[in-house]
Amino acid sequence: MIQVYGITNCDSVKKALSFFKKHNLTYTFQDFKTDKVGCNEISRWLTQVDMKTLFNSRSTTYRTLKLKELNLNDDAKKEWLCKENLLIKRPVIEFNNSIIVGFNEDNFKGAFL
Repeated sequence: MIQVYGITNCDSVKKALSFFKKHNLTYTFQDFKTDKVGCNEISRWLTQVDMKTLFNSRSTTYRTLKLKELNLNDDAKKEWLCKENLLIKRPVIEFNNSIIVGFNEDNFKGAFL
């Protein structure tokens, strides 16, 4: 089963969901805005991807919270991811015990088709 995490108005999430629909792949979707992920899931993701991959330092949320000024280390970034899911790069996809972050059509074709 493909588990997709993100927000519905994110362009990358829309592209990922469109890819799955186009190729008749069954998935479930969890919206960060209505059903937050906890620290346990984030910790699990960070065993497979690095902080740079998961933490979205280009997001509106990052700029609004002025996190650049805090010069955060990875532990502090993880704390922020736990309390503010919108700092997570999107989409996050769990499939076959692996994690894929972001949308890249070629990577998706290799992983899902």
